[in-house]
Amino acid sequence: MKLNLYQKTALTTVIATLVLILVGGLVRAAGAGLGCPDWPQCFGMWIPPTSAADLPAGYDASLFNPVHTWLEYVNRLVGVLIGFLITLTFVFSFRYRKTDPLITWISGLAFFLVLVQGWLGGQVVRSGLSAGMITIHMVLAMVIVNTLLFATFRAMNDRLSMTLSPSTQKRLLWISGAVLFLTLIQLVLGTQVREQVDVAKNVLDLPRESWLDTSTWLYSIHRSFSWLIIILGGLLVYQNKVLKAPRKLITTGYVIFGLIILQMFIGFGMERLDIPGVLQLLHLVSVAVLICAEFLYMLMVGFSHKKEQIPKISEKKADQVTV
Repeated sequence: MKLNLYQKTALTTVIATLVLILVGGLVRAAGAGLGCPDWPQCFGMWIPPTSAADLPAGYDASLFNPVHTWLEYVNRLVGVLIGFLITLTFVFSFRYRKTDPLITWISGLAFFLVLVQGWLGGQVVRSGLSAGMITIHMVLAMVIVNTLLFATFRAMNDRLSMTLSPSTQKRLLWISGAVLFLTLIQLVLGTQVREQVDVAKNVLDLPRESWLDTSTWLYSIHRSFSWLIIILGGLLVYQNKVLKAPRKLITTGYVIFGLIILQMFIGFGMERLDIPGVLQLLHLVSVAVLICAEFLYMLMVGFSHKKEQIPKISEKKADQVTV
C-alpha cells in the first residue's frame, strides 16, 4: 500500500525535525549560538554578510565570525523549512477530520508548538543564550518531534498494528514507560551539565580539561542514571523474548538498547577526551533518536489489538465435552 500525501508529508517532517536537532546541536557544539546577535534578522540583514567589511553601521566588527554567522543562519533557514512542512502537515491532516479527528488535532498541536518554538528561539538569542531558555528550547524540540511522530503513527497504524494479550501489553507498557521517563530525566540533566560546562568555558574561561569539574555532583547523578536506563533497556529486550513479542517490537527493542549503549560509550568518550565537539553532537542526536524509538515502541504496544483470552475449563467439564 502506497503512502498518501499526509503520510508522506508527516513522515518527511519527522525526519526533517530530527535534522533540525542535528543542525542545532552543531551550532551549540561550535559555539555559534550568537553567530547572529539579533532575531529574526541577522546583523540587521535578511541575508547576513560574508565579511566584517559588509556589516551595517552600529555592529562591532570584532564580534563577527563568518563561520558562526552562517552556521546559525542555516539553522534558522532549516527552522523555517520545518515550519513550512508542519504547516503542510496540518493542512493535509484535514482529510482525516471526519474519519480520525485526533490526527487533525495532533497535527494542529504540532503547528501551534512550532510557532511557540520560533518565538522561543528569538528569546534565546535576546537573552544572550540564557541557560534555562536553552533547556526549554531543547525540551520543546523533543516535544514537537514526538507530537509529529504520534500523528504519523496514528495515520499509519494499520502498517504497525499487532496483537498482544492484556497482560503482555501492560507489562511492556510499564517497562518501556519507565525507560522513556528516565531517558527524559537524563535529557534534562545532560542539558543542565552542558549549561554548566558552557559557563566554565565562556564565563570562567577554564581550560577544557576542567570543564566537568564545575558540575561534579550533577554530572555524577547524570552518569548514575545511565546505569538504570541500561538495566531497564536490557529488561525490555529480555521481556520481548520471554513474552514472544511480535518481530516489530523485538526489533525496536534491540534498537532502543543499542542506542542506550551507544549513548553510554559516547558519554564515556566525552569524559575521557575532554568533551570534543563531534561527540557532543553525536550525544545530542542519538538521544533524540532514542527518545523517538522509545515513544514509538510505547505507541505500538499501547495501540495494539487485544488478543482474545481462551477461558480455562475444569478437567471434569473437559471430560464432559469429550463425551
